[in-house]
Amino acid sequence: MLEQASAPLAPLTTLRVGGPARRMVTATTEQEIVDTVKDCDGRGEPLLILAGGSNLVIGDEGFDGTVLKIASTGVTKQKTCSGLRLGVAAGHDWDAFVAEAVDLGAVGVEALSGIPGSAGATPIQNVGAYGQEVRHSIAWIRALDRETGEIRGMQSRCLDFGYRDSIFKQNPGKYVVLTVWFGFEPPAPSEADRLSAPIRYAELARALGVAEGDRAPLSQVREAVLKLRASKGMLLNADDHDTWSAGSFFTNPVLDTAAFEALAARATAEPPCFPAPDDHVKTSAAWLIEQAGYPKGYGAGPATLSTKHTLALTNRGDAIAADVLGLAREIRDGVRDRFGVELVPEPVFVGAAL
Repeated sequence: MLEQASAPLAPLTTLRVGGPARRMVTATTEQEIVDTVKDCDGRGEPLLILAGGSNLVIGDEGFDGTVLKIASTGVTKQKTCSGLRLGVAAGHDWDAFVAEAVDLGAVGVEALSGIPGSAGATPIQNVGAYGQEVRHSIAWIRALDRETGEIRGMQSRCLDFGYRDSIFKQNPGKYVVLTVWFGFEPPAPSEADRLSAPIRYAELARALGVAEGDRAPLSQVREAVLKLRASKGMLLNADDHDTWSAGSFFTNPVLDTAAFEALAARATAEPPCFPAPDDHVKTSAAWLIEQAGYPKGYGAGPATLSTKHTLALTNRGDAIAADVLGLAREIRDGVRDRFGVELVPEPVFVGAAL
């Protein structure tokens, strides 16, 4: 375990903004994580949990407390009568885990390739992309309950997963994810027989040359997703400022029928429309942003929209948090004024707000 005073936080986030932490502890084992959390909670010390830093906006004043950098790694493999279980430590790099799962023939996370950050953060937002979400493969989670001090095993059905939502997001600060266990069907014996889950995303289906609902070789799906993400500036690259972002900054709005009809009435073209639970409709935040007058690359300051992807707000090299937040407010307010739809930010804000 490593302790550091006045620790810079901006380099630990993919957006690369934010002030320092008064103290940072880097924990590489589950016991170190648990001990640090209990120590801070026992002393009433403000605590920020940080892992990959890919979905985080830290304010320019930094964090006046302890930042716990979760750096636990490792994947545990278990064969069961129903298939394959993989337990991944919270600090383990997410894409490294997906690559290993694909190599093992595990089906269900291949379309989540290339997403930056740690495995332990994925259930909090119910991370999803290209038609897959982690909730479809998570079996259970081992987490520390900070209110009771107990380590709990939490079954997937009890995690209240929704669109970019979970019990962890609904109860911020209550739990610390320690290990995420994924359950997969038994892998096909040969690599040639290892096909993906049905492709549920039109763009990915086109890239693979298959119809929606068809399957494709696991390795080809991973490769196609990585190429698509790279084309949108969604693969981390220190030399490409389009990747200096927190990923998609706004979630896709989920509207009831009346709200979607009101949106369509104000638009000059038919808005994208996708089915959502409870007779709701999901539309595209990127489409709304562009139609409201904010094209790719919009912005004249050190923070702009990505030149490759409208949903990413990027740091062009010397932006501070105030620059990013100012641009986010401008876009949120512009979409609301044009279409009557309130965009909801996806990242977690620490010492910052819209």
